Parts: sequence; structure tokens; C-alpha cells
Amino acid sequence: MDHFLYRDGQLMAEDVNIAEIAAQVGTPFYVYSTATLLRHFKLFDDALSGMDHLVCFAVKSLSNVAVLKLLGDAGAGMDVVSGGEYLRAKAAGVSGDKIVFSGIGKTREEMRLALEGGIRQFNVESEPEMEALSQVALSLNTVAPITVRVNPDVDAKTHAKISTGKKEDKFGIPISRAREVYAMAAKLPGLKVIGIDVHIGSQLTELEPFRLAYRKVAELTEQLRSDGHDITRLDLGGGLGIPYARDNNAPPLPREYGALIKEEVGHLGCEIEIEPGRLISGNAGLLVAKVIYVKSGEDREFLIVDAAMNDLVRPAMYDAWHDIVPVIEPAAGVDQTPYDVVGPICESGDTFAKGRMLPPLDPEALVGFRSAGAYSAVMSSEYNSRPLIPEVLVNGDQFAVIRRRPTFEDMINRDTIPEWM
Repeated sequence: MDHFLYRDGQLMAEDVNIAEIAAQVGTPFYVYSTATLLRHFKLFDDALSGMDHLVCFAVKSLSNVAVLKLLGDAGAGMDVVSGGEYLRAKAAGVSGDKIVFSGIGKTREEMRLALEGGIRQFNVESEPEMEALSQVALSLNTVAPITVRVNPDVDAKTHAKISTGKKEDKFGIPISRAREVYAMAAKLPGLKVIGIDVHIGSQLTELEPFRLAYRKVAELTEQLRSDGHDITRLDLGGGLGIPYARDNNAPPLPREYGALIKEEVGHLGCEIEIEPGRLISGNAGLLVAKVIYVKSGEDREFLIVDAAMNDLVRPAMYDAWHDIVPVIEPAAGVDQTPYDVVGPICESGDTFAKGRMLPPLDPEALVGFRSAGAYSAVMSSEYNSRPLIPEVLVNGDQFAVIRRRPTFEDMINRDTIPEWM
């Protein structure tokens, strides 16, 4: 569910007219719904009711500080994968004891940053990382709380580029070696083992891969406890998917996911952490663009819009589908036209959709790309020297720009010509 609906023929973001935002902010831009973000967070929080738990929002999915503050104020923890994301969470007012640091390539500088600023735990992914973290912690006269990310060799049945739990993936340590690695961790003086971490991928649309992974985690928990480790926390990752097309079969609901967690690991008495990103923010965001030209090709019509692959790379990178809707609601029964929806960048890959059925659209018409709240603005770039586009947050009948569009002067002034040139 989201809060981008037609009212009196106009696409609205909650109680704000999308066209009015476009008139004030310019296109393209991202717009996020406060009501949708909070509702989706609450669905996860409620799904784990009755268990000691923390829902940690995956900052990598949508890292704007205003959004992080919104979710943090609602009770969310944060899952970060870089020093920059850690500092964003802190800037949003999230305390260190609610921030989990994940990622396979944490640097010593990032470790020091989090240890000095406060951290809930590090999810470590290799023996060299454990050794480095122990050394950094000792240099600060402290102890780093850790879980070890195990790779359960479970096929998440998702896109190959977002699968993270098979044995050939780069993440975690093989679950077959877990007892050996935990024994090593227990001997390192700068570390305190507190739990187990697992994450098998993103955009999962069925529960069975989670069940298989969590069952292995439950078995490992019992084994590690028998080895003398005090396993009190299970970080079960994220990955629950969303329907990107309105006619797709809906993925499992958070309450079904929560029921599975209780069934598979609830008997262990552990505190549960989950790290949803996409399902909280994905349908809470819309990319709004303007039609520049309608171009007739040899055998197709091209709808050229002012957004491009540098703004929304998911179609080019993952062949991802985003529903595209006109901001002015089409009349009932209007004939539709197959368009190739493309951007201005000088690459054939700058294509959002091929043969997409849409009502006839003229230059200056506004269109919205749905389900653009996750892995969208965060993956944007300035390719072709195109400025990063604004992000807007709507709350009821009000909106605010939460990331402004830089000027060309801003962009150019970041470059420096050496004195010897």
C-alpha cells in the first residue's frame, strides 16, 4: 500500500498535488510519503510483537537524513554498511546502541569511528576482519560486540546481483566453518561474541528460503551454546520484497514473515533483529519526470523524459520494472499507446521501459515512476554532468525539499585545476 492516489483527476502524494510540487521544485524529483514510511515500519514492528526485537532500517535503501530521523523517532534502529551511513544515522539523532554495522569491507577507520561514537554491534564477515576489529578495540581500551555473519548456502530465488546467501557469494563465512570461526573470535581479547547474523538476499518474494536459512541458524545457535558461547541475539537480515507492478503476485506480508521467525527461532529466547529496507521505503517513493519529446521511430514511439538512468538506474542495472503512470489521470476507456520510455543520456541502456502501454502523452506532461523509494535516489549519480535531483518529503498537506538540486556551479566548483596547468 502507498499514499500516491488519484483525486479529482490529479495524482496526489498524501494530500499534496504532485503537479504543485513539480511547479515549485522542477523536474525530475523524488517524493516520499511520511504516512507510507511509518505504516510500513509499524507493520514490521507489530509482526514481531511478543518477542524482544529491534527493527533496523537498511540505510542503504534510502539514506536521506530526514527519512532516517522520521523512522528513528518512530523507534527504528539502523543497519549501516559504511562510515558515511553511520554518520548519517547519527546526524538523524539515532543513538549508537541502535546502530548495527554490516558490510564485508569495514576499514579500521570505520571501526574506530563506530567504536568511539557508539555501536550496537558489528556484523563481522571474515577472520581478517575479526582480527582487525579486535586490534582497533584494544587500541581504544574497549571491547567490540559482534555477531558473525554466516553464509547458509540457501538460494534466495532472487536476481543474481542481489543474492547474498549462496556459497559462491562474497558474503559471510561458510556455515560449515562457523564453530571454528566462533572459537577464534572467543579468543580475541577485543571482541565479545553476542550472536549470529544471516542475510540471504534482497527482493525475496517467497518465505521458503527464509525458513531454510533460519532453521540452519537455529541449529547453529544450539551448537554454539553447547560450545560455551553466550548467543543472545539473532540478526536475521532483511530482503522481503515488494510488488513492483500492480498486477504482480504480492510477496508475503510482514505478519507472515514475523510468524515464520517466531516458528523457527522463537524457542531460542534470543533478541531478534531484522533489517528491512525495500519493504519500508520502496513503495513510499515516487520519481516524477516530465516528457520532453515524443519521437516516432521506424517501428515504435519513444517517450523521452527528463529523468535518466543516472537518476534511476534500476531498470538499466537489474532490468527492473517500475509502473509508470501519468500525473493527470487518463479518462476512462482512453486508448493506450506502446511507448519506449527513455531518458536523455547518450546510451541505449538509458531505457526505463519498452513497449509500455500508456495513454497518449504530450510534451510537458508529467509521469510518475512508482516504487522508487528504495535503491533509487541512493544509487543516483552525476553521469553526463546531470545534477543529482531533489528529494521531497510529504506529510499530510505539507511538503519540504529534503535534498536540494545542486547548481551547475556547485558541481563544477568541486573540481580543481592544478596551479601548474
